[in-house]
Amino acid sequence: MKIIRCILGAVLFCVAVSCSSSAVSKKDKDQLSVEGTSLVNGDGEKVALKGVSFGWHNWWPRFYNASVVKVLKDEWKATVVRAAMGVEPDGAYISDPEKALACVTAVADAAIENKMYVIIDWHSHSIRTEEAKDFFAKMANRYKDSPYVIYEIFNEPVEDSWEAVKAYSEEVIRTIRAIDPDNVILVGTPHWDQDVHLAADSPIEGYNNIMYTLHFYAATHGQYLRECADYALSKGLPLFVSECAGMEASGDGPVNRQEWDIWRDWMKNHTISWVCWSVSDKNETCSMLYPNTSSTGEWADKDLKDWGHLVKSELQNSK
Repeated sequence: MKIIRCILGAVLFCVAVSCSSSAVSKKDKDQLSVEGTSLVNGDGEKVALKGVSFGWHNWWPRFYNASVVKVLKDEWKATVVRAAMGVEPDGAYISDPEKALACVTAVADAAIENKMYVIIDWHSHSIRTEEAKDFFAKMANRYKDSPYVIYEIFNEPVEDSWEAVKAYSEEVIRTIRAIDPDNVILVGTPHWDQDVHLAADSPIEGYNNIMYTLHFYAATHGQYLRECADYALSKGLPLFVSECAGMEASGDGPVNRQEWDIWRDWMKNHTISWVCWSVSDKNETCSMLYPNTSSTGEWADKDLKDWGHLVKSELQNSK
């Protein structure tokens, strides 16, 4: 009887270890990191996330819900969503932090539930160091145990030099890393995330799993910006396209399909992640939805603008 109990105990122990190892392995596979210029999963395989960004939360909060996230995952086949939390405008984080946190966490929690990556985006155009540190400390404490969260600490620097952006970024990164040592952090670059060559010549040192954001609007930004990005990659700077679209940088005007296709192929050739702007219903080309569409993602073809159809098709057919 004692022998039987020992054997049974050993079997149960092995089963427990096997289940535990399986759980750890799954989480490890989903855990992203940065190797060289590439984003990789826990098995060391290169990863290119593809998805869509929500519009500014302060103007389009109605789309910040679990139903929309699930539609983007299941129907659109997005592997990442971006919660673009407005910072400065009226009704944004500075003036109404509770609303901002509610919107961001609704999207982030839903993405995690669906095993989908989510970018928590400090959607600002100027430096607010102390407010950003406080916000990302909250986010890191909430999401430090999830492999699906990515922190974007500065949407688009406009007037600030790389020296100023770098100093700000180092402070915010230090805050996050004191709480969350692993998850990927995206760092903004000057001139609306176009001057990646400046970061390539003087990158942030001393931290792992850092990438730098490149933004483009295909009808405005062409070969010259790709050459700038090529230079950054040649210097070993890992890039992540956290915002892009096919029309002019204003967000309006016709989609330049030829330039968009060139950018798409360039990103594919370099295994670079991309996120398209935006889930919103503003009267402009880059807002993917018409007004009065459902707030929960129950969208018929007639509810999507041409850009929405193009992005949905790109995601569904992406390899």
